[in-house]
Amino acid sequence: MADYEEISRVEADDPNRCQASNTRGQCLNKAVEGGTVCLVHGGNKQVISIEKKSLRNYQVAKFQVELNRHADSPKLKNLNEEVGLLRMMLEAQLNQCEDMGDLVLKSHLISDLVTKIERLVKSCHSLESSLGGLMDKQAILTFATKVIDVISNEISDEVILAKVSDGILRVVGDMGNNDE
Repeated sequence: MADYEEISRVEADDPNRCQASNTRGQCLNKAVEGGTVCLVHGGNKQVISIEKKSLRNYQVAKFQVELNRHADSPKLKNLNEEVGLLRMMLEAQLNQCEDMGDLVLKSHLISDLVTKIERLVKSCHSLESSLGGLMDKQAILTFATKVIDVISNEISDEVILAKVSDGILRVVGDMGNNDE
């Protein structure tokens, strides 16, 4: 909340003059900083409203930064913001737990969020797969073979070509065997 302000008089032509009217005309008190009326005419409510709006804007910006952090995850394929929002909510719940008792009390909510995240990620994967956004192992092997053909057109040394080809095929063979 704003620091305490005193009610003070101003000149009739002061730009910070209260905009409210009383029985004698326009009020001669100084308007609160950031407001249009003095404390007598509700200026404290204007200050509180401005502070609440400022806090709300700060919180929205903070949530947007967190959302972007989660949404930019390279492991997500689609619906990034939704998955990011759920992960942010899960992280917030876990951060509120100070001990095992808190964790047990929030276990239902935490497990519900984990289940929702899992379902959404599976849905993203299915959607990408159905739209042709994912390559199966055979498509990757076909691609690797074409890359090897391009390289073989440029490299005439059979030993180096064999090493490069083996390396590419080994990388393709290792795909899906580890979580990179």
